[in-house]
Amino acid sequence: MVTPAGRPSAPTSPIQVLVVGAGPVGLTAAHELARRGLRVRLVDAAPGPARTSRAVATHPRTLETYDQMGIVDDVLPLGRRNQAFTMYAGGRRRVRLEADYATMPTRYPYTLVIEQTETEAALRSAVARLGVRVEWGVRLADLGQDADAVRARLVHADGREEECTASWLVGCDGGHSTVRKRLGLELLGESSETWMLADAPVDTEVEPDSIYWTHTGGQALMMVPYARAGHWRLLDTVPAAGGDGPGRIEEQFSAKLSAGLGHRVRVGEASWTSVFTFQQRMVERMQDGRVLVAGDAAHVHSPASGQGMNTGIQEAYNLAWKLAMVEQGHAGRQLLETYSEERVPLGAALLGSTRTATTLVQLKNALAGVVLPLALRVVDAVRPLRRAVQRKVLGGMSGLRIGYGASSLTTADCDEYRADAGFLPRSARGAVPVPGPGARVTAARVHGPDDQVVRAFRAELRDPRWTLLLAAGGHGPGDVPVGVAVTAAAQYGEWLSVRTVGGDGPDGPAPLADPDRRLRTALGLRPGAWILVRPDGYVAARGTLLTRPALRRALAPLVTPVPLADEARREPCPAVRAATTHDLEEH
Repeated sequence: MVTPAGRPSAPTSPIQVLVVGAGPVGLTAAHELARRGLRVRLVDAAPGPARTSRAVATHPRTLETYDQMGIVDDVLPLGRRNQAFTMYAGGRRRVRLEADYATMPTRYPYTLVIEQTETEAALRSAVARLGVRVEWGVRLADLGQDADAVRARLVHADGREEECTASWLVGCDGGHSTVRKRLGLELLGESSETWMLADAPVDTEVEPDSIYWTHTGGQALMMVPYARAGHWRLLDTVPAAGGDGPGRIEEQFSAKLSAGLGHRVRVGEASWTSVFTFQQRMVERMQDGRVLVAGDAAHVHSPASGQGMNTGIQEAYNLAWKLAMVEQGHAGRQLLETYSEERVPLGAALLGSTRTATTLVQLKNALAGVVLPLALRVVDAVRPLRRAVQRKVLGGMSGLRIGYGASSLTTADCDEYRADAGFLPRSARGAVPVPGPGARVTAARVHGPDDQVVRAFRAELRDPRWTLLLAAGGHGPGDVPVGVAVTAAAQYGEWLSVRTVGGDGPDGPAPLADPDRRLRTALGLRPGAWILVRPDGYVAARGTLLTRPALRRALAPLVTPVPLADEARREPCPAVRAATTHDLEEH
């Protein structure tokens, strides 16, 4: 716990969440908190928006998140859709890996190459529509907290100081995070490599329809095409010392790329360059009382697979809905413990995967120039191997295989969730794979044209609440599924959206269009079956028949949000406990 900050110099309006840092992560957090009705203040020490871009890759899972946020249509026109990764070695093209999302259904089967400045501009506009403006030139100098609030000492660009009091503080202030340092959270890990980035026009024979990786015999480089014609993001894994004179950087890139690609390449004047030594470090926890961290404030790592911004955005979304539920009294404080529970292991896994990606990207081994062309030739010639590599690469980068099956918010054994209900993957029984507990609900195969079914499903996922989907037509003692759904909608409607898939009024509350049963088939829902979806689009629980005990078990981790193994500590939120024990028992 940190010591309290100094006294305020001037009173401030009461706010619920102070977000420190207005990059993509802070903007996402502010957007999702404000979208749920919280009063948010967003500050950043920089004098204004960034003019250069670190992150340029937005992966499919992040695009799905943008869709839920309601901003994906603002972002997509600003970038280039990339669906290939092409590898050169010894001056020749060796293999082209095409996007293969056959085992990872998604509406966005590509990586969007978009400059971080464009991403931030779109997010700022979205945040502004919700009434939140970025306060530039406002630096966090100190912070303190007690059981009721956080007090932050802020310093304005003109030197004026103020104390801001908020219920919560979220630190999204980057790798040198003041929030993390004030909390005493240590970044554990190691230093790594020095690389160079550059944005420049490039005259080359390769088409801008792929990300390119090329090995020159002693090192590797990468090229990523921007939406702006002729402009590329370049990465050099072995930048030359003393090569920062006028024109030297462009000359070095031109020579190295020419050798790697096997034809003359000319790199024009770079609009931005950066030589940096990246690290592989992370914190062991992401919360201290009423203060939480996300993004680079919690972990820093290699840019090899373009995961930093994407991971931070996922964290901000994960945190925002939980923090909003706690602040609005819909869940107990323990719900926030699941933020670290779910995200710290993913951060650790990310460090491992980026360490591997870093090794593969730079390939400094002296034998690489000899062995690599042969290995890539085999990958290109053996189709099953090429497809396996494609899916392995995409699976690691896309974010589509991230799940929360081990989370205490996931209930895997609700009702009669069993093999004969058709919930097994295709390889086990030949049934259509459907999203199980802990998986993305968007793994369901319902990503066709924007017809009535797809539009209705996408709109439902944009609702900031939890979602309970009941398949129409189920019957039980006293029409149990419909009765339980009606009761849940009436009691929990403030934080739970209850929809009847494919039904009309008598079949249950709020019918969701599904005239050809496509959505129910994709979700694996037979009549009376149900699926409970978290606000971030992950399945919390599902079952074959919606009954009071089944729903009660599914909501238990939320009602009593403590890891299930810690039975002695369970204390439900009073309002939800009363509703559950009365309405779901007595209906």
